[in-house]
Parts: sequence; C-alpha cells; structure tokens
Amino acid sequence: MFNNKLVIAGLIIFVGIITFPFWFNHAKVVAPPEVKLTEKAKEAKECILPDKLKMRGEHMQLLDVWRDTVVREGNRKYVGTNGKEYEMSLSNTCLDCHSNKADFCDKCHEYASVDPYCWDCHIDNPKETK
Repeated sequence: MFNNKLVIAGLIIFVGIITFPFWFNHAKVVAPPEVKLTEKAKEAKECILPDKLKMRGEHMQLLDVWRDTVVREGNRKYVGTNGKEYEMSLSNTCLDCHSNKADFCDKCHEYASVDPYCWDCHIDNPKETK
C-alpha cells in the first residue's frame, strides 16, 4: 500500500534541502573586519560613548536619537557620559574623527549586511554647511 522507498527518499531530500544553509556555510566563518582609526581618533582615545563595544552596538540608536532631537526639538548639543559637550551631527562630529568612511563605516556595514540610509541625506566628507 505504501511505497516505503519513495517516502524515505523524499524525507532524505526534504531534510537535505531544509538543512542546506547550515551545513553549506559551516566552514565559511569570517572574522569581523578590523576598523582603521584616523590619527585624530587615535589621539582622542574615546568616542561619544566611553565603551568601544557599546559604541559599536548602539551607535545607530544614538544617531536615531540625535536625528529626532535635532529635527523635532532643534537641540544640537549632546552631553556625553564624561560631561563633554558634542554637536549632534553625523558629518561634523562623527566624521570629524572617523573621516575614512570606506575603512571605518563601510567595512563593518558590509560585514553585517546592513545598508544604512544615513548617506541618503548626509555627505561623505565632514564639515557640512549649516
């Protein structure tokens, strides 16, 4: 009544197709890219957030808050956890130290497969006019 050979072959093919992405990419582990800091960033020794890992993981949330604060409230000043005051500006603050966008931003965004929309409005080089 049942064709056991076809059922078993179908199950093997099904399991192979479902698990293909896992075993195909198993040996293709790629280390995260090393970012290259500019001399100005090396001299500063700290960023807006004091912890490097926190800055890596939460910079987009920080930029979203900055965008909303500047656009909706007109406030362009940000006081960091260290008490230092910064201008809320991707081009004038972030890209002032990290001006090597290709080596700093693009490598990590490509590795993480994200396409941020920051560059839809902002220029690639720092010091935009206000």
